[in-house]
Amino acid sequence: PSFGFLFDIDGVLVRGKTPIPAAKKAFQKLVNSQGQFLVPVVFVTNAGDCLSQKKADQLSHLLGVPISQDQVMMSHSPLRMFRHYHEKCVLISGQGPLLDIAQDLGFCQPITIETVREKHPLLDVVDHDRTPNVLVSVDFCFKITVVLFGEPVRWETNLQLIIDVLLTSGYPGNPYQHENYPHIPVLACNMDLMWVAEAQSPRFGHGMFMVCLENIYKKITGKDLKYEALMGKPSKLTYQYAEYLIRAQAAQRQWQQPIETLYAVGDNLMTDVYVSTGWEKEFASAAAAHCRSILVCTGVYNPHTKVPSHTRQSIAETVFHGHRDFRFDPGLVEPNHIVPDVDAAVDLVFQLENFTP
Repeated sequence: PSFGFLFDIDGVLVRGKTPIPAAKKAFQKLVNSQGQFLVPVVFVTNAGDCLSQKKADQLSHLLGVPISQDQVMMSHSPLRMFRHYHEKCVLISGQGPLLDIAQDLGFCQPITIETVREKHPLLDVVDHDRTPNVLVSVDFCFKITVVLFGEPVRWETNLQLIIDVLLTSGYPGNPYQHENYPHIPVLACNMDLMWVAEAQSPRFGHGMFMVCLENIYKKITGKDLKYEALMGKPSKLTYQYAEYLIRAQAAQRQWQQPIETLYAVGDNLMTDVYVSTGWEKEFASAAAAHCRSILVCTGVYNPHTKVPSHTRQSIAETVFHGHRDFRFDPGLVEPNHIVPDVDAAVDLVFQLENFTP
């Protein structure tokens, strides 16, 4: 094969924990009788609440085909490349087995928001039922980097303590020092404003949490919160890493033909389509020559929503759900193809590539 697939998961293959019917049918076309993939496939998800091995096991069960850890790219997977942070103390925000995920990525000194809360019980006071009886802070200071894996469970606690860390340069028990700017490094994964589960309407994603954090910081300081790096779709960094995984698969299978085209299959205009359309301009030094976006109608995308042609109009929140730091270009939310579901997407690609399994 001279092409590969980048599949989104939520809204394309599953809704919450429920498989989309077309997904199993699609993947039967992508493997041979021994369960080996006929083309290179990488699952690119903005989820960040589990290890990639667990996600691979879940997908194997849901789709009925064997999927390896190397085929799954979580929103935090590119953090493996940030080796200059691996030896530093990092504060992790999100949910799931946070310490296990951080250590799997290479971080040697991860701590959680809950650890900061335990060491500084005076800081978390919104929920009166969780206020400890003895309010004595432990002398616990550290130079730190903040890493946002995904949306946490208790937003008020995470927002408060992350702001405390940022405004004290890693010493959350101290008074705020507004002159500490730029603040300590922040790395963030998953900018999805909303995502789809079993509910009929989209749910808040980690991008919504980031909107809250950014606005709280600016309201207090008058300055913008800065990110050292943003990853997860639609970050170019994420697609570059995914393209590397595609090439690694082809090399492992000893396929001689170079991968010339990647097909990004997703349900979200602002994450799955936005950069896969614009990313083609960045491909000059990459192995693949083209990236084509295929939008399915089983998730966030509403085929009845129109995107205005004028950028100024498009800044309206009802249209532009991308992250604050991404310049909006209406041309980049125009998918190459729109199909009903992932099974139709696979059929379309086989037809375009004149590929017979």
